[in-house]
Amino acid sequence: MIDRERLLNTFLSLVQIDSPSGEEAVLRADLQGRLQALGVETHVDATGNLVGRVPGEGDPLLLSAHLDTVPGKGIRPVLREDVVCSDGTTILGADDKSGIAVLLEILAALRADGRRPALEIALSVGEEIGLLGAKGLDVGWFQAKQALVLDMGGPINEIVFAAPASDKFDAVVHGRAAHAGANPETGVNAIAVAAQGIAAMSLGRIDHETTANVGLIEGGSAVNIVPDRVALRGEARSHDEAKLDAQIRAMRAALETAVAVNEGARLELDVARAYSSFRLDEDAPLLRRVARALDAMGEGAPIFKAGGGGSDANIFNARGIAAVPISTGMEGVHTVNECVAVDDMVRCAEFVLRAL
Repeated sequence: MIDRERLLNTFLSLVQIDSPSGEEAVLRADLQGRLQALGVETHVDATGNLVGRVPGEGDPLLLSAHLDTVPGKGIRPVLREDVVCSDGTTILGADDKSGIAVLLEILAALRADGRRPALEIALSVGEEIGLLGAKGLDVGWFQAKQALVLDMGGPINEIVFAAPASDKFDAVVHGRAAHAGANPETGVNAIAVAAQGIAAMSLGRIDHETTANVGLIEGGSAVNIVPDRVALRGEARSHDEAKLDAQIRAMRAALETAVAVNEGARLELDVARAYSSFRLDEDAPLLRRVARALDAMGEGAPIFKAGGGGSDANIFNARGIAAVPISTGMEGVHTVNECVAVDDMVRCAEFVLRAL
């Protein structure tokens, strides 16, 4: 039922519509027209998500993908031996336009075949900057109790049945400005204070369930001025929320101690839960459905694994819709080396059809 060339052409057209986070409107309008032409009842919700419904037989399955990409404009896709890459100057946008292309191909295949399984659609905004669209969805509008989130790489038979919770923090260390050559002893170097705090943190892989990172640091105004302010952004993740809380407390304590031992320094710190963890039982109906679909494709038994990232699946699970992310075959996401094999997108589409 899957038309390989149609799927490829759809994907190539989508990645050439710029949609970095916060600039999804043009892509959303294009997709709303495509979905309506395929018989989908659509609307744009208050958050800017594009949602839709196809009435049909059985309980509906929710198919989800996200509209936004990480920063990257003027994308020029290149097809090399059935693998689509960018031209090396930008991202490709397979994250997550491969998922959107698969979704559109499934709808086209079902329409051509005449079968009408019930399904619902959620195309979210702002996924790359904190799952913002998914958090704004009115889950009460959806009738589906199960969802496939078309937003992952790796083999099609690797199924993420669990994902961690994550806390993000924003910190500002304040010091005192002074001339770096004339009177540096009267200043308090905010960058140095922050560096002491960061150096005291355990970062990277803390244990098999927990990671931590400081990813952004910005401060200072000139090399001859003792900097009086530096801003930090970081995160911690864990499958065990008690461990997550302990890791964030330790990171906070490291900054507080660094500030305390440097007279005149001051700390502002804000911590927020980005998303909660989820873990599905191996005999959950959704996982049994996934296993049957893989078996029907000849892929054998699924390989269930705990993931290290967050996705819209975290939000759906927290709000009562069992969800797992599914691989579209994307590789090297968020880099200029991003690519996706056409065969992998075809297999993803075949898998979702089996699941439907």
